[in-house]
Amino acid sequence: MMNFLVKTIANAGALAVAVWLVDKITLTGDSTGKKVGTLLLVALVFGLVNAVVKPLVQLLTLPLFILTLGLFTLIVNALMLLLTSWLADVLDLSFHVEGFWIAVLGGLIISIVSWALSLVLPDGD
Repeated sequence: MMNFLVKTIANAGALAVAVWLVDKITLTGDSTGKKVGTLLLVALVFGLVNAVVKPLVQLLTLPLFILTLGLFTLIVNALMLLLTSWLADVLDLSFHVEGFWIAVLGGLIISIVSWALSLVLPDGD
């Protein structure tokens, strides 16, 4: 349970950095508390998307991963971020990613920040 909590907080931090750095990734709210709550809920959705959908997409696109020497990961990460944005809209969360190339940039930022946070935060194993 502690590992899940740490990963959710790391996802929330990575999403916050992406929102901060990229203008067209938006998180709106009346107060800081609402923004933090929304960010944590979006991080949960993002974690579920990455845990459930991403492995299936990676399996189905394995030849593209091999052909591009892993660079197709950027496209898959962008698609997962767009799916998270769509699900956030369905769940009435105020998080939105405006387009595919914005999602590629956001996915890259989230990957780098998540990697850096995983070095610092405890693993829980």
